[in-house]
Amino acid sequence: MGGITPVEDRSEIAFFDVETTIPFRAGQGYAILEFGSILVCPRKLVELRSYSTLVRPSNLNRITDRSVQCNGIKREDVASEPKFAEIADTVYDILHGRIWAGHNILRFDCPRIREAFAEIGRAPPEPKGTIDSLALLTQRFGRRAGDMKMATLAAYFELGKQTHRSLDDVRMNFEVLKYCATVLFLESSLPDELIENSVTTTTPETSSRRRRNIKKSPLQSPADQQTGENSTTIPILSFVSPAESQTDPFDISPLRNEIAPEVLQSDIPREEEQKQPFEPVASEETGDQDGFLELDKLSISSIKAVEVPLFHGSQTKKIQLFLGDKPLRLHCPRLKVRFGINGKFLDNAGRRRLNFIVDLYPSLCDVLQECDNAAQKISVDSGSCSDWNPVVFPVKGFMNCPTARIHIPTELNGDVDRYAAELHQRELSGDTTTQKLISSNPRAEELESLMNSGTILEAFLSVEPYDYQQRAGIRLVARKLVIH
Repeated sequence: MGGITPVEDRSEIAFFDVETTIPFRAGQGYAILEFGSILVCPRKLVELRSYSTLVRPSNLNRITDRSVQCNGIKREDVASEPKFAEIADTVYDILHGRIWAGHNILRFDCPRIREAFAEIGRAPPEPKGTIDSLALLTQRFGRRAGDMKMATLAAYFELGKQTHRSLDDVRMNFEVLKYCATVLFLESSLPDELIENSVTTTTPETSSRRRRNIKKSPLQSPADQQTGENSTTIPILSFVSPAESQTDPFDISPLRNEIAPEVLQSDIPREEEQKQPFEPVASEETGDQDGFLELDKLSISSIKAVEVPLFHGSQTKKIQLFLGDKPLRLHCPRLKVRFGINGKFLDNAGRRRLNFIVDLYPSLCDVLQECDNAAQKISVDSGSCSDWNPVVFPVKGFMNCPTARIHIPTELNGDVDRYAAELHQRELSGDTTTQKLISSNPRAEELESLMNSGTILEAFLSVEPYDYQQRAGIRLVARKLVIH
């Protein structure tokens, strides 16, 4: 365990990371098992001092097998280590009044620090700004490095494997950030065609847009912009978000705490949404509904989650849910819409990402919770440390009414505002029930006009696990909707 000598100079950037237990029941919090930090000179981008320590939680039983699989920290490793209260002064001195930096710190590490100080009855340290490299690199570096996890970014730059130990991860994060900043700095001086030819995972439109953003970014000072000359340094402080304006761009807690539909937002990353191929669903009039399972004919004990290749020949794996040997797809009759269409967010092509919230009846809720449990177990067993977002969640004021979000996939080959889900309408005429196809690629306006709060519909859904940008879970994707 090394120490950082308290200093008055608060100009250094505090890169930090915490390793924690993994909650194994609802409502259980995290316990810090390790804290690691380095102080970095913002002008020379060199490490000045470091500190790391293991931390003994108040209850060693919170260190489960899943927790050990994630970070390798066992009960015997921390049994004789200090409790957080014993290192709180040092942690406070390292962090308070400095710029905080790390990967996914806004959503994970910062809340864990504040919770730890709250548990010992002390005011937490406060930053004067933050650099969250997950949000920053997703915005500036694009999709070339895949899912933007630290392990993936490190592999992209051939920096070795992530150990999930605090000080190692902090130093890897610092190196990744320097590599990415260097690439972006060089790209700012390259012709468009060279960037487009070298960045194969990005469309020309995205490359051009990114280049325009680079030219307008704070990487150049006002004097540089006037002269047209590029600076020879990388002013990393230009990436800092002021503390008073911090928001977590990946926080979906409003979904659980608010009722107003305008605050509901998609919890599914747009990158993952675009990876899923659209499978057309045959019209009911053809009588072909094979593959979509009736809930009353479904055995929950037969649901299983397995890892399969992302595509044929790929070494990258994804989790898929099966019922026996068939992919799990559900036919859900008479769902009630709690909140209508929400489309506040855009995908990479500028299309609105549409979703809506439905109430769940007990049989569907049981199926989804079993899917959640099966997929989460495989996710953790495979070594993922992403936060798991439950597919079933309550809405404030409706605690006895579980809900879930249904996503409408974007149309990959259609107009900007068309979507890849069949839309039907069922009508009662006398003693006869008729059903007509409204659209096989509905427009956003059609969906918004038909799916209002209180609407009853029949949904044919695919159940798709995802793991992206430190978040994992299950999403329900509409393949066919029948409006009653």
